[in-house]
Amino acid sequence: MDRRQPIGIELVKRGIVSENDIKQAIEYQRSNPREKIGDILDILGLCDPKILIDAIGEILEEKAIYLTMSDVKIDVLDYISLDTMKDSKVVPFEIVAGKIKVCFADTTNRRTVDRIRLLLLNKGLVMEKYITLESNIERIIDSLEGTASENIDVNADISGLVDSIIKTAMEKRASDIHIEPLENIVRVRYRIDGGLITEAEINKEKQAQLIGRLKAISNMHQEKQESQDGRILLYPDYNIRVSSQKNVYGEKFVLRLLKKNANIRNIFELGFPKDEELLKKSFNKRNSITIIAAPTGEGKTTTLYSIIDYLNDPRINVTTIEDPVEIRIDGLNQIEIDSKVGFSDSLRTVLRQDPDIILVGEIRDNETAEIAMQAGQTGHYVLSTIHTIDSIEVITRLRKMGISNYDISSILATSVSQRLIRRICPHCAKERDFTEEEKQIIQKIGEKYNVDFNLEGKKTYQAVGCKECNQSGYLDRIGIFEILNIDDEVKDLISRDASSLEIRKKALELGYKPLVVDGINKVLDGITTLEEVNNKLIIY
Repeated sequence: MDRRQPIGIELVKRGIVSENDIKQAIEYQRSNPREKIGDILDILGLCDPKILIDAIGEILEEKAIYLTMSDVKIDVLDYISLDTMKDSKVVPFEIVAGKIKVCFADTTNRRTVDRIRLLLLNKGLVMEKYITLESNIERIIDSLEGTASENIDVNADISGLVDSIIKTAMEKRASDIHIEPLENIVRVRYRIDGGLITEAEINKEKQAQLIGRLKAISNMHQEKQESQDGRILLYPDYNIRVSSQKNVYGEKFVLRLLKKNANIRNIFELGFPKDEELLKKSFNKRNSITIIAAPTGEGKTTTLYSIIDYLNDPRINVTTIEDPVEIRIDGLNQIEIDSKVGFSDSLRTVLRQDPDIILVGEIRDNETAEIAMQAGQTGHYVLSTIHTIDSIEVITRLRKMGISNYDISSILATSVSQRLIRRICPHCAKERDFTEEEKQIIQKIGEKYNVDFNLEGKKTYQAVGCKECNQSGYLDRIGIFEILNIDDEVKDLISRDASSLEIRKKALELGYKPLVVDGINKVLDGITTLEEVNNKLIIY
């Protein structure tokens, strides 16, 4: 809803509230600038909320409703996850003739409205938009949520509570656990398939004991409230890395769950295009370096392990330098760096160990980049990762690290960029036709990158949500990839200090396809949805 004073003036003109009521609301707003005038009038009890929201709807020319639980005539979680409702301040409440009625606390936020509209469109439903008070939305969500997950025993003693938080995360395939002190509660959230899901809310009175127990089993200093790192080794199948950070309400903990001896997945199972020739061209190299590029948490390390598994052979010496060693692979020499010895120091030592292939967990600085390049120049094959948005920008990043154009053009063989997108849940997905809007989006992308996406006879799926997928409609993730093989023409451009724009143009001419192309192919293959590709890449 609009915060601006004219709404208040309009409400006075209509006789809904008095001028004095608006003055009180504006005074309250000075101390609570995020609150809107309509919500403040409700908070202060200055007006009947049903009359108030009806009037605001008329002023903003929006359909309006003051929701009660009796108005909610659908199983809400079948359509939108609880976390999405919380984040977007929205509640769906009824379906009539193929249209789903959805209440928003702010209908002027076009990005949020469009995101919810497309999410529901992917479920085959047209959205009908309503407005209500934010406090009304929050009350409905609170009644839907309950206070804690049925899986976490919030009434157990502290040892049992922490154990149940961790074991439940393992059962639900969480990669991270966030334990967050807030003003009145301690919130527990799990990162599952890339998204954070609220799992439990714990009584604030247990916060000190909870933090103490986490520090004890993580081998952290109990008295220190500064940032600390630790490990939990109580669970035989997991190595759990722990990080603490003080915030205004206490100390937040993030637990990263790393499964020991996890199976290495085949590179094609990860989502790499099923083309054996492309695989050999991209990774079967010597005297060079291959770099996997992506932001944090997008599966770079998993891809490196798959490549190493593909290349591993008893006749060659493969050495890895990692922080930490996440998966132990028989036949490899795996080195874990620590605070005393970093990537660059370890790499210098490894070069004296007669390696054929060297995996460097991450190129973080100029020194590591230079040594990795030198290793490639002296007959080794180096695999590493770097943080950039795509495979073309790897070149820019190396330049910024001080690597010469000559070294980049002569040593960089392949750069691969990737993202992880969620797979449609096979237990609850519903097949449907592509909408005309979706077809137009796909056709535009095909025209832009000279790709013929054949939509004839193709179906897509709507993400429904069930117990198996935590009501999200998605289960597990798969990679989407783009591969830039540094051909002679691209090498020439790099050596001449061409811009990334010039390099991209030439690469497209030579057959390079950006991430979105692989994303669309996976939509057409029924693996994911257009909405999910858009959430990751923002394509419309």
